[in-house]
Amino acid sequence: MTAEDEEWFDDAEGSLVRPYAMTGGRTRSDTLGLDLITLVVAMHSAVDIDVEPEYERILSACQFPISVVEVAAKVDLPLQVVKVLLSDLINQRLIIFRSPVSSANERPSQHVLQAVLDGIRKL
Repeated sequence: MTAEDEEWFDDAEGSLVRPYAMTGGRTRSDTLGLDLITLVVAMHSAVDIDVEPEYERILSACQFPISVVEVAAKVDLPLQVVKVLLSDLINQRLIIFRSPVSSANERPSQHVLQAVLDGIRKL
């Protein structure tokens, strides 16, 4: 970590840059319909492209297909912030995404419903 990086990071508190500053005040990225389990993958390496540090971290995390929620966990940023930043990268054609295919008529199997019920009972 360079001296410049240390100005924006506090070991106890984390990043001193607020999420709304990273997203330019934007709080929604509904245009693409990114879901928690939407898969994303970078089209280029983060080293090949000159981008802001947050975008670079996301590009590095997306070198292999990964879900949106996993990206948020890897880069240690709030999910909504990651969705906004991912939307920017998708619009710049630096990342591609694929939403899970689901049918409105498709019902969960009995096995899945039983597993959910068992999990709730354990709480």
